[in-house]
Amino acid sequence: MGRRKVVMKRIENNSSRQVTFSKRRGGLIKKARELSILCDVQVALLVFSSRGKLYEFCSGDDSLADIIERYRNQSEEAGTSANPQGVSLSDNVALQSTTELLQLVDRYVEGSGEDDSVNVNDFMQLEERIDAALVQVRRRKTELMMDSVMTLQQQERLLREENELLEEEMATINAEDHPDPGETRRPTTLNLLR
Repeated sequence: MGRRKVVMKRIENNSSRQVTFSKRRGGLIKKARELSILCDVQVALLVFSSRGKLYEFCSGDDSLADIIERYRNQSEEAGTSANPQGVSLSDNVALQSTTELLQLVDRYVEGSGEDDSVNVNDFMQLEERIDAALVQVRRRKTELMMDSVMTLQQQERLLREENELLEEEMATINAEDHPDPGETRRPTTLNLLR
């Protein structure tokens, strides 16, 4: 009796999904390692779990950052040497920056009268990439705003503490300038400077 075919859809049971993720992630890393050894190639693998935990694999002596940098350089070279008139969005490598995304939008939207090879699917992919870029921009904006709020709150706290210290000093100075009749006056540094 053979194995039954697995239907490719999301596993609804949370614990089964976690077990499957763990097993398949291990298998994927094992296959990546085998591919790098058997074929003498560099392999970088990044996997983010549903909870956002990062799992990575990198073959050879290079680090993951080195392989990603090499990928970026390759994709930039491919992007600059490609003919914008004859290349569809599906043929392009994934965009690396918002600048490249804006250049792509300009190329396909403003130049669409000259180039009839752009179809609806290309624009749908472009829309998805723009949405993803907007999500990243909004996330970064939120991070910067939160950092700014935290900095301002810290400055406010420091100013309040400084204000309280100044009020205490003013109260002390006022008490020294107007001493009680039964109290003996002590010379202070401020009074000595006057």
